[in-house]
Formats: sequence, C-alpha cells, structure tokens
Amino acid sequence: MTAVDDRPTTAPPAELLRRTLRRHAGGVAVITVPGPVGFTATSFTSVSLEPALVSFYVSATASSAPAVRTAEAFTVHLLARDQEELASRFARSGVDRFAGTDWRPGELGVPLLAGVAGWLTARPVLVQPVGDHLLVVGEVVGAEAGEGDPLVYHDGGFGGFLAAGAGLG
Repeated sequence: MTAVDDRPTTAPPAELLRRTLRRHAGGVAVITVPGPVGFTATSFTSVSLEPALVSFYVSATASSAPAVRTAEAFTVHLLARDQEELASRFARSGVDRFAGTDWRPGELGVPLLAGVAGWLTARPVLVQPVGDHLLVVGEVVGAEAGEGDPLVYHDGGFGGFLAAGAGLG
C-alpha cells in the first residue's frame, strides 16, 4: 500500500505540469477558422449533447489567436492515424499551413480538410481568456464522420490507437 500525502500543495511549476501532462494521451485535431487559419490541437473535447457543444483551447499568444477570437465559425478536424504529417504541418509556426493541403471552403467559409477521420463545424458561444489560453466553446451546426483509426499524441510524439486486448490471442 502506498501512502498518500494529503498536505495542501501549491500549483506545480509550468515545467512540472508540462512533464506530467506528457503522460496523458490525447486525440489530435486540426482547428480551422476563416482566413484560412488553422492549428493543431489536443485540447478538443465534447461539452454537452443537448445542446451539442464542443470546446478547445488555443494559446492567447498563438499567431492564430486573433482570427479565433473574431471567427463566426470554426471546424474541428479529427485526424486519422496516417495524418501525422498534416498534424505536424499545422503545428509549425511561420509557415503557410494550407500550402499543399487538400481543402475546400465550407458553407460558413471555414476551411474543410480532406481525408480526415471526421469533422465538426460550430459557431462560438463563448470565447473566454483562461490563464495564458483562450477557451472556445461552440455549438455544433454540422458534422461528418469519416473513416480511419485516430491519430494520438503522447509523450511528445504521434502514434495510433490499439484497443485493450486487440491483437492478443
């Protein structure tokens, strides 16, 4: 049995938080807004089914933050396992992330990326500064489920998903 230290603690320093959270795997998404502007995120999550709400965070100092603040719509692209290059491209700073990317404008002017595992388009209902990030919550107005296993980010690298017990036999 392991003893638990239940003494009050202060918030961990940024480096300790970063190191600890690298142990948490997350699905990889590319968020796009009109412009075209886009970036890679692992902070995407569902919020509510009724109404259908989703959320993500973006650094308040990111080059895409001004466009996100004023966007009337955004699309979350759920990346497939074979889209590591796409995730890396949209994670880079100082490059045209859409150059060489297969995309088309969606109904609300938001870029839709081709070949993703699925996408959701939403209209922001909340854009709120939280610490050094912006929290964006949106109501889903369109979605499409695609094909493919998800791309996952863990401990500084991309990988795939293998269900517990899969491949055992």
